[in-house]
Amino acid sequence: QTKLIAADKNIPVISTGDIFRKTAAESTELGKKVAGLINAGSFVPDEIVIEVVKNRLSKPDCANGFILDGFPRTLKQAEELEKWLASTGKKIDAAVVLDVEEKSIIQRLSSRKICKVCKKEYNTVTLPPKKDGICDLCGGELFQRADDTEDTVKHRLAVYKEQTRPLIEYYKKKNIIIEIDGNRTVTAISSEIKSVL
Repeated sequence: QTKLIAADKNIPVISTGDIFRKTAAESTELGKKVAGLINAGSFVPDEIVIEVVKNRLSKPDCANGFILDGFPRTLKQAEELEKWLASTGKKIDAAVVLDVEEKSIIQRLSSRKICKVCKKEYNTVTLPPKKDGICDLCGGELFQRADDTEDTVKHRLAVYKEQTRPLIEYYKKKNIIIEIDGNRTVTAISSEIKSVL
């Protein structure tokens, strides 16, 4: 959904997941630490996440807006983001929540496969490739991320309930929350998000 909105609005998607997966692939001390956290389904500590996001949002391509994906995940992150944005004359315009049944989340994520070459995403249940294990676009090999196994997804959901769900109330109090039924097709969800935004 973030990629569709970003293309429609011509603004970048800032995905902390992508940023940290890239960091985890590096042979640095931070990379090893982040890799361990990701593979266990745990979140990266607030202090590190906040600094990384502030650094990324300072780039020129974010001057006219951006979409945050995977951030903020905690109240502390939301509060720090709000303070920092205010200091730069910016604010969050909307917080979109996709309401999806837990069993569907587990099924979707644990069935996700990604092309090693072009990064196109597939789902072995809802959007399978034409040839098993091979990307339709470039012929690259498909793989499953370490944090997309069923056990890891269940752990991520438990952490979400404890640390991230309180953000819904936080953004409701600011009157910027948009709740969308995420149990529908990608097209239906995208259409509603675009019309609301």
